[in-house]
Amino acid sequence: MTPPRLSALVVAHNEEAQLADCLETLRFADELVVVLDKCTDGSKAIAGKFTDKLIEGSWDVEADRQHAGIDACGGDWILHIDADERVTPDLAQEIRTRIEGTPPGYFLIPFDNYIGDRLVRYGWGASFGVSAAARLYTPGAKRWGNQPIHPKVTMQGERQRLQTPIIHYHDRDISDMIQRFDRYTTMQAHGLRAAQDIGTFRKNFRRIFTRFFKCYIQRKGYREGYYGFLIGLFAGLMPLVAYLKARLEND
Repeated sequence: MTPPRLSALVVAHNEEAQLADCLETLRFADELVVVLDKCTDGSKAIAGKFTDKLIEGSWDVEADRQHAGIDACGGDWILHIDADERVTPDLAQEIRTRIEGTPPGYFLIPFDNYIGDRLVRYGWGASFGVSAAARLYTPGAKRWGNQPIHPKVTMQGERQRLQTPIIHYHDRDISDMIQRFDRYTTMQAHGLRAAQDIGTFRKNFRRIFTRFFKCYIQRKGYREGYYGFLIGLFAGLMPLVAYLKARLEND
């Protein structure tokens, strides 16, 4: 029986600092597809050293650029990786083993998230990082909604889980976390204005406490000390700050 073909997909925007290290870890795939979205740096030249399957464009909606990459993949399975993520040899071997004879569907892959050189395992979620995600799937199993940030993702087929984590360099330092928070809340504010429903101050204020509790207590962020507190704080404040930007600022 012919082994299933594996496509590795990377969607990038101005990722010249990270892209080569990421693509180097994907050489084990049968095919490498790189989507270059509004890239003005050296990302294209870097990607061209690894593959000739490059897709360039300018997409304003997350779903459009992700689906452009998926549609270009010719494999039986798609491994979807971001530029700030790395696939270890152990994970590559597990992927190859697990997709053999597996019915259509998807695998959740755990994440080892780093802030600088600190591994932070607990507390992620509520729109600020993930502890696991569906990054290995068959064509048609994963589709994105049209929301501007953290769009709703729908999955089809059998769900399974891998054991070996993706290495994710989430943030360089706390300043990088703050910059990410600023980008995310700005994008969410744009989405709220586009939907013409920004919500209310009272509702978004209450979400500070529920989201913080979810990250810091339920997802055990307290085990990470101050880093866990920061993750819970950013996750809790995100809806309220996005609401205030939508209410007080113009596009």
